[in-house]
Amino acid sequence: MRSPQRRDAPDLLARAFIDILARDEGAKIKPMLRSVGDPDDPIERLLDDLSDIASSQAETSLRPDLAAVAVLTARAIEAEPGLVRRLRREAPVVVLATHTPDIVATTKAILKACALPADMRVYGTDLRNRNGDNAAFLLARDGTDKDDRPDKHNDLVALALHMRLPILGVAPDPRRHLPRDLMRAAEYQLAMPQLDESALRLVVEAVTGETPTRHIDPDVLRILDISDLPLALRSDRSADACIALLEAAVAKKADYLGEGPSLEELDGYGEAKTWGLELAADLADLKAGRIDWSLVDHKGLLLSGPPGVGKTQYARALAKTARVPLVATSVADWNAASYLSGTLQAIRNAFGQARRLAPCILFIDELDGISDRARLQGDYVEYWTQIVNLLLELLAGIDERPGVVVLGATNFPDKIDAAIKRAGRLDREIAIGKPDTPTLAKIFRHHIGTDLPAYTDLMPLALAARGATGADVEAFVRRAKGTARRAKRLLSIDDVLAEIRAKRQPMKKEVRRRVAVHEAGHAVISRELGVGSLIRVSLHDGGGITELEGDLDGSATLQKLEDAMTLLLAGRVAERLIIGDVSIGAGAIPDSDLARATAIARAIELHYGLGTIGSVYIEQTAADNFAAIPGVIASVKERLDEAAERATVILTERLGALNRVADALERLGFLSGEEVASLMEAEAGRTDSAKKDIRNVKNGGRHV
Repeated sequence: MRSPQRRDAPDLLARAFIDILARDEGAKIKPMLRSVGDPDDPIERLLDDLSDIASSQAETSLRPDLAAVAVLTARAIEAEPGLVRRLRREAPVVVLATHTPDIVATTKAILKACALPADMRVYGTDLRNRNGDNAAFLLARDGTDKDDRPDKHNDLVALALHMRLPILGVAPDPRRHLPRDLMRAAEYQLAMPQLDESALRLVVEAVTGETPTRHIDPDVLRILDISDLPLALRSDRSADACIALLEAAVAKKADYLGEGPSLEELDGYGEAKTWGLELAADLADLKAGRIDWSLVDHKGLLLSGPPGVGKTQYARALAKTARVPLVATSVADWNAASYLSGTLQAIRNAFGQARRLAPCILFIDELDGISDRARLQGDYVEYWTQIVNLLLELLAGIDERPGVVVLGATNFPDKIDAAIKRAGRLDREIAIGKPDTPTLAKIFRHHIGTDLPAYTDLMPLALAARGATGADVEAFVRRAKGTARRAKRLLSIDDVLAEIRAKRQPMKKEVRRRVAVHEAGHAVISRELGVGSLIRVSLHDGGGITELEGDLDGSATLQKLEDAMTLLLAGRVAERLIIGDVSIGAGAIPDSDLARATAIARAIELHYGLGTIGSVYIEQTAADNFAAIPGVIASVKERLDEAAERATVILTERLGALNRVADALERLGFLSGEEVASLMEAEAGRTDSAKKDIRNVKNGGRHV
């Protein structure tokens, strides 16, 4: 469709349309075209050619939304040379695409009053009742009626063509809403242009009689709805005052201009943050004209993750960083309609609004609410199939929605129809997990703000809140601030800790010491044997955790497997060396240290072909009861004993480092991998002979 570009022309046709509309509406405005005392003036002749309406006594001002539609309709027509004359004297076939469904009826009225001769009878679906020769066929569809489909009223299009009538079709999405044969016969396919600064100035002039001198913010223009105009444009106000009021009204609904962090300020989003920053750079280039839409490769994303991890906040932050509007909707919003037609229209409206605001972000929440067609059955198959098919059609139309980036969010990605995630739709999925401990500390800082001094260590809060989401942190801080406010005192870190723990008690002193020793054992062995990359070790109310990067894979050798078992058993060994006994904390559950070490030893014997029975693989079901296989349980125990002995020798030699790490962890509750390395390097007393002995122990594992 042809969409006119912004011009320096004086908008003669638009001004004529406004004058005609004002007279038709009985509105009192300053004439936009009429000059005085010169009947041969070309502007006078243009106005006389467009309207035969007599002057009347005007009593009201012109509605700004009507004036805006008149200006944009005139611009769309004027973009095609000679079309305005053909509409009045010949029988062209014209299709006009509007921004949204809500201005279809207004556009129809503008075409009837301004673009066609005043004495011409205009027919729609009542064309068969035509009376007289001076007639036109005007079909306006907003997509809400069940007959707003390509297969409806093609017979009327054929009849109008046979009668040699001017034919006009108006719809927000002509290809989907207008008769198929009208689209095939169309000589002109017009698209209503955007309401740019010059068009808005013309509307303000029509309403107030003045041309504004105030500059209009381009960001405001891009998210301005025609329905916003009546909120601020009044005939009893100056032009500049109207612009100021309009900017204030629009700013209140602009999500990306509101409060909240930008994407750069958010923590814990990992790959999604990188994707978003790359998209923001591309959209900046797109708006500046440095690239076109075809070069933007980040056009759709599916965000998945548990509730509370900040998927909606991510969408807002992305729009703010990219400086584009955010169109936020959800499947629940779509399904709020009482009938299927309403749901389908709500989906179309969301995409239509996004197309009008482009470039923008279209955020669709709760996407798993759209049923997977493969799981549908019973009475609702046809209902949901129509919804899914429409969504797929709109998602696939990338070229029909230039500048619209679709961002979907779901808690259950496995419940989404597979076709939604195919290439060309939401073909990129990024999972957002719960934040780690350092990220939680940053999120606490964001929500606490200046209520606690910047030097306050918030790591105790993060450790206590391990496993929480960003939404949980916001709730903890909000309730803690409420407690302090009601007590008429400043917020303290204890207020926040009390909210995090609720009725949960922190570890007792003796338990905390044991857990610190246990985790220190894992950390020291990890550094000594080079098992994985130590990221951090921490204590929380429920226990402790040592976080490593790097898992065993198909390249693992027997030596690596033995190192892994040594690492897993190091916590128990550390407890025995420093405290004198071993707790059951390293066992008792299927995911415990002892269980995982046993699983490795069993796999060596039964699955990896590295055990005492040689190169064999025993099926998992048969291996489940490995104790019944002769000699296997003895071999497994021997491997575990050897791993524990290796850990004992190494930790004994590095007892000073073990104690130093355990003491620091008990005191601070958190150590990074770098901090563990520094503590171990600072520990003196390691001799060259000790190093040699440890190397011998490292290489002393049993090889079959």
